[in-house]
Amino acid sequence: MNEFPIILENQGIPLFYPYIPKKAKKEVLNTLSSRWIGQGPKVEKFEKKFEKKFFKNHKTIAVGAGTDALHLAYLLANIKKNDEVIVPGFTCTATNIPLLYIGAKPVFADVEINTLNISIEDIKKKISKKTKAIVCVDYGGIPNDYIELNKICKKNNLILISDAAHSLGSKFIGKYSCQYADFVIFSFQAIKTLTTGDGGMLAIKNKKLYHKAKRLRWFGIDRSAKQKGIWENDIKEIGYKYQMNDIAASIGLAALEEIDNVIKYRNKLFTLYERYLKNKNIRIIGKASTNKYYNSSWLITVVVNKNRVGLMKKLRKHKVESAQVHYRNDRYSVFSNKKLNLKNMNYIENKYLVLPLHMKVKEMDVKNICNIINDGW
Repeated sequence: MNEFPIILENQGIPLFYPYIPKKAKKEVLNTLSSRWIGQGPKVEKFEKKFEKKFFKNHKTIAVGAGTDALHLAYLLANIKKNDEVIVPGFTCTATNIPLLYIGAKPVFADVEINTLNISIEDIKKKISKKTKAIVCVDYGGIPNDYIELNKICKKNNLILISDAAHSLGSKFIGKYSCQYADFVIFSFQAIKTLTTGDGGMLAIKNKKLYHKAKRLRWFGIDRSAKQKGIWENDIKEIGYKYQMNDIAASIGLAALEEIDNVIKYRNKLFTLYERYLKNKNIRIIGKASTNKYYNSSWLITVVVNKNRVGLMKKLRKHKVESAQVHYRNDRYSVFSNKKLNLKNMNYIENKYLVLPLHMKVKEMDVKNICNIINDGW
């Protein structure tokens, strides 16, 4: 018997729940009644609105998944076979698996103990002559220290790639944290802050790479030149089928209209956890906001200093779902199946736990969850 059965909405509080704006239904129906349901005008409209909202100096292209965006970012960064890329040891495998497509070597760095973001100090130790880029993930919505990361990259002539799958709307030193990196990717997978069912976005600082990115997204074909019907429209690059479609973009357009309120609400839930969680054996990872950053709060993660599994069982007994969500990548066979000496990750590996935080969670739910935890287990 499964000790941790899936919690259904009508049975308790699930860990995740997709948020689809009411207007999305109308947008999708309009698209289904139009000429375009594949990649068409709504994809371009979504790209432009997203770019205007979150960026000043980047160009964006919409893709089928955040993983697609990562693969394209690695290709556009000219990462090649046997190049080393310093990556978080703790993240979704989607961050690092696209490097294996290329034959590049992920070099796993430790976590910062207070944020679970990549350790700045461990990055410095792992830079070699083969290092081509640094990849960071803003865990749960908590921004990395982009000032320090950019200093390291400038000093060592490295490319900075931000996996912002968790952190749409997070801010660092007064501006959106996604504005600091050379390449930024977003995920619009079902349970993300903004969802298109599945999908992603790639943002590129070097505008000279924009048209190449569009070609790689669609089999290496220049779609505009193809309309001329001439053989001069050659295919010179290996491309992929990574485009977004207009149905997904329709959902995205509706979601963009509400995104500020969604992020504000999620951040409010984070502050409520900060207010009500009082058990001495629990520590929250990160803050809702500090003088340096604003947390868009995709996750609320706690460190359980005593019997994490016991707490999970108690929460399930009260019909509250919890889980680890992501796991250290160095232990997966696909990467090497070798547990590395990552001091902070080793310490926290059996202690972290993610609690419910989404648009269906109410203030009373947070109070109840905190009361269950505060009572002990």
